[in-house]
Amino acid sequence: MIIRILGEGQWDVSDDQLDELNNLDAQVESAVNAGNEVALADALAALLDKVRLAGAPVADDEIVNSELVLPFADASLDDVRDLLNDDGLIPG
Repeated sequence: MIIRILGEGQWDVSDDQLDELNNLDAQVESAVNAGNEVALADALAALLDKVRLAGAPVADDEIVNSELVLPFADASLDDVRDLLNDDGLIPG
């Protein structure tokens, strides 16, 4: 799956990483629901780090649609809240 991190680029991440990404996404959602900026920063950093480590960067000159869009690393509660849906940032 192609995941875009706003302000950074895209990564091609294997579908077998989805369970771990969903666990990290749940931590992000929990921090947003609690209104906890510190927990959000930690959870978001862990999620984005996992995408960067597990995925292969997509070349800047390659045009592909992103299946998922994640917030930039220093996103605020409101920024992340705007991207959340019923399943968090990552469906499933």
